[in-house]
Amino acid sequence: MYSYIVSNSSIIPQALQGTAADPVMFMSGRELYLSEEYSKIRNFLFFIATPLEWLLYFLILVMGVSRYFEKVATAQSKWRLVQNAGYLFFLSGFLYIILLPFNYYRYSLSKSYGISTQTLSSWLRDGLVDFAVSFVTMFIIITVLYWLIRKSAKRWWLYAWLLTIPMTLFATFIQPVVIAPLYNDFYPLQNKELETKILEFAGQAHIPATHVYEVNMAEKTNALNAYVTGIGSNARIVLWDTTLNRLLEDEVLFIMAHEMGHYVEKHIYWGIASYLALALVGFWLTAKAMSWLIARYGRLLHIDKVSDVRSFPLFLLILSMLLFLSSPLSNYVSRYQEIRADDYAIALTKDKQAAVSAFQKLTIAGLSEVNPPTLVKWFRYTHPTMLERIQKVDEEESK
Repeated sequence: MYSYIVSNSSIIPQALQGTAADPVMFMSGRELYLSEEYSKIRNFLFFIATPLEWLLYFLILVMGVSRYFEKVATAQSKWRLVQNAGYLFFLSGFLYIILLPFNYYRYSLSKSYGISTQTLSSWLRDGLVDFAVSFVTMFIIITVLYWLIRKSAKRWWLYAWLLTIPMTLFATFIQPVVIAPLYNDFYPLQNKELETKILEFAGQAHIPATHVYEVNMAEKTNALNAYVTGIGSNARIVLWDTTLNRLLEDEVLFIMAHEMGHYVEKHIYWGIASYLALALVGFWLTAKAMSWLIARYGRLLHIDKVSDVRSFPLFLLILSMLLFLSSPLSNYVSRYQEIRADDYAIALTKDKQAAVSAFQKLTIAGLSEVNPPTLVKWFRYTHPTMLERIQKVDEEESK
């Protein structure tokens, strides 16, 4: 994979050289160098991290670590809820510690290339918040999941999927007001003139928002972002302060129009529906795979039956593999939605120059690779490449 990434580094087609899509035209020599090097490392790390996760789950099973965690947790209490909490705490803590050096390397890499501005203490705090949020979420999942398995060994996957529907809607509803504020401070946009213009766009998009929120991301990153999130009355329009600091007003308005395009196109609902459809297939395949693997390799994996909570790493392993295999399809759908949002933003703002300059500045801020290798695009890119986005706008502008 490393050889593939290096030998297929960003190459600009001859027909696009010298155009607005060519990074030579808007990036300095140093920025080009850093972008190429940073992208190669990040892409390679992605293809390392995923099989590393699978390997860890496998070793936790075959070395009897999962069985040991279950034994210790069971000895602490006769209550199943307490046993589940204990087992999950041991498993989550073990994975957190094992992966900490790898995660720290990724953090230090981002900082060394000037993307991250976050202090070590702040990074560690976010890691602990991640651990806490993940623990609570996984505790609910593991408790409900294994209760369903014990009650219905054949159809637990269907009941688990049915419960996924309200849980997904609930999580989408509370994320902007409960989860996101755990990591950053949100406050009303200070530039009221800009807020008025953004809310005018929001009115045209029928977004039920009366405020635009600003979030203090400059203390953590130099990257740029904005988004419209939540559903119903919890819909929020959010701008990173880095975006406000580094983009011109017309560029900010284009970015916000793009995000509103997702809302108008109902991409969040399509996303939920797609996720639930994939989850149905995923739960079914996971149930079949777990039953077959435990029947055939149960002794090697130290699992007697599917209902043993020690089989949870096997559940996570299979689910992770399925998510990886399905990522080219989900990423393709996401890229199509991003193109639609770009089209909406251009139609709303009627400012193609702002679109091009915004894309160029986004590329520089994130040291993004404008034309990544095909496999990297399939597995990593939820957005069209910057080459494709700038080229599309540039071609329409020249018509």
